[in-house]
Amino acid sequence: MGKQVQKNIIRLLFIFGLCSFFNLIRKPPLKDWLLIFFMKSYLATILDTLLVKKGYLKYPVKLGHKFDISVLFSYLLFPISCIYYNQITKNSSIWGIIFKCLLFSIPSSVVEFWLEKKTKLIKYKKSWTSIHSFVSISLTFLLSRFLIGIIRKYEDYSQLVPTSKNGCS
Repeated sequence: MGKQVQKNIIRLLFIFGLCSFFNLIRKPPLKDWLLIFFMKSYLATILDTLLVKKGYLKYPVKLGHKFDISVLFSYLLFPISCIYYNQITKNSSIWGIIFKCLLFSIPSSVVEFWLEKKTKLIKYKKSWTSIHSFVSISLTFLLSRFLIGIIRKYEDYSQLVPTSKNGCS
């Protein structure tokens, strides 16, 4: 696949990501979705940077030439998919959360595997495989869902605690 075709794939994914993001922020609670977006971006950046520096992944063709990581994936596509995941699991049981995690992780891993085999957008190095990608993607989905669950519980609890008028409890 030619470099221009790969750049076009990146551009299309970028446009898709922007459209998806604007669709997402129309749904309440906006605060939760933005929190997940930034939390997931931060987590994905840390993991991606670590994996690239350790030599497990490489991004030969990328959106920004100044970055070693996939900016498109870490800062847009992965956080957006995590928001969708959190939206559909907001009221799910633990088994529903795990099942829906698989519904998001498997296609994401399959697409990454295809991109690794057919393009130069991502290359696995050393002993990294699509199984490793699947596990890391799944764990980050579950971690983000766990963290937003804790934040929601704390937020609900803090609304129940009475405060005095002078600011002291």
